[in-house]
Amino acid sequence: MEILTQELETKKRLLQESTKILSDQIKAAKDAMNLAQESANEHQGAMEDKFESFRENCQIQRDLYARQLDELMRTMGILRNINATKMNKEVSLGAVVYTSFQNYFIGVSLGEIKIDEESYYAISGMSPLYKAMAGKTAGEEFSFRDKTYKVLQVI
Repeated sequence: MEILTQELETKKRLLQESTKILSDQIKAAKDAMNLAQESANEHQGAMEDKFESFRENCQIQRDLYARQLDELMRTMGILRNINATKMNKEVSLGAVVYTSFQNYFIGVSLGEIKIDEESYYAISGMSPLYKAMAGKTAGEEFSFRDKTYKVLQVI
């Protein structure tokens, strides 16, 4: 049971780190959106025509950050649906997958995450790599980009 607890601890820490990374991205998008809005609001008055196009550009920028923020919030919703206390038997959302090449955390696309000097790649359930390994269990193989991967363990 001790190994099981340690494996679930790794999964929990991957989920926590993913949530932290995403929270930082959400904060940055909110800050950028607010800054763009403040810039648009500050430039009023003299030379109205010149500032009107500046304000429009600020508004476009704000809308861009708002869309980015919306996407990040949807992504956070995916993370919130992952149960870190559940052992996965097959590759599916929330699984930690050890393969002959790399380790993966199936959730959202965030790139490399290090836990105790071990690298894991956080990938989305929509990624082609995930689609190649979905449903596989320990001992099974799958191919992706002319490489054959062996699934060593699924948590």
